[in-house]
Amino acid sequence: MADEHQFIEDGLRRSQIDEFFADELGRAGYGGMDVAQTPMGTQIVLKAEKPGMVIGKGGKNIRKITTELEDRFGMDDPQIDVQEVDEPDLNAQIVADRLANALERGWYFRKAGHTTIDRIMDAGALGAEIVLSGKVTGARSRIEKFNRGYIKHNGEPAQEVVDHGQGVAVMKLGTIGVNVKIIPPGATLPDDFEIREDADVPEVEQAAAGDDEGVEALLEAEPDEAPDVGADDVDVPDEDPAEVIDEEVVEEVVEETHETATEATDVVEEEPVGDAETGELDELDEEIESEAADLVAEMEAADDEDAEEE
Repeated sequence: MADEHQFIEDGLRRSQIDEFFADELGRAGYGGMDVAQTPMGTQIVLKAEKPGMVIGKGGKNIRKITTELEDRFGMDDPQIDVQEVDEPDLNAQIVADRLANALERGWYFRKAGHTTIDRIMDAGALGAEIVLSGKVTGARSRIEKFNRGYIKHNGEPAQEVVDHGQGVAVMKLGTIGVNVKIIPPGATLPDDFEIREDADVPEVEQAAAGDDEGVEALLEAEPDEAPDVGADDVDVPDEDPAEVIDEEVVEEVVEETHETATEATDVVEEEPVGDAETGELDELDEEIESEAADLVAEMEAADDEDAEEE
């Protein structure tokens, strides 16, 4: 079997075992489980509000659960250890089951939600959230949320720090899902920080490199001790720099314009308009006139011949 399929099988099996314990140990205040594989078999740690009811009289109930695990889930030599929950109001699964039972007994959802979340915060939780989803008041489903304190929804802290619990309340109009999230007191979150007042902070002093007169000496110096700057040390131009610059720019522009016009005139004068082209035109005119005269003479000769024939 591939690793992905093995992960899916393990998660499905774990969910089925969790549902089995929730059904069997609901009255005992089931608060979750931890499953670990050991060389001796499968170690299961159950958390319950009333461990005596889980074990039963003379261990009868615990033996029944062990046999059921071997037959239904094929577990090899399961070893069950039952631990009592110190603070039931900080266990999300126990709180979810209590709230579901309160709703089934007819408590109004707002009163039940506020009462439950107040008990959680009074127990010392850093934050809590209760979500009721379903037909809480009428035939139409909706979601109601109750928030207190600080809660994480995403990332690794939401999986490792936040305690999750789910319950179901079966009502006349339908089922109501109960989802509870609790951050227990003393939980370490990635964004936590503290300020220590008794910390020894070493003093950091940076001496000026080079001469003794550093930046600190200049800053501490009084205005009278500032170095005097004489008139001989500064070159003051006689004329206004703006005027000098403007005159120079104007002279350069005028000179460039004059040079450009001169070059254009030289180019125009250098264009060849010679006698060669004029001679060629005269020769063409003479040839055309001679050809025209020859044509006229031929036409006249042809007319004379036609007249004689007649």
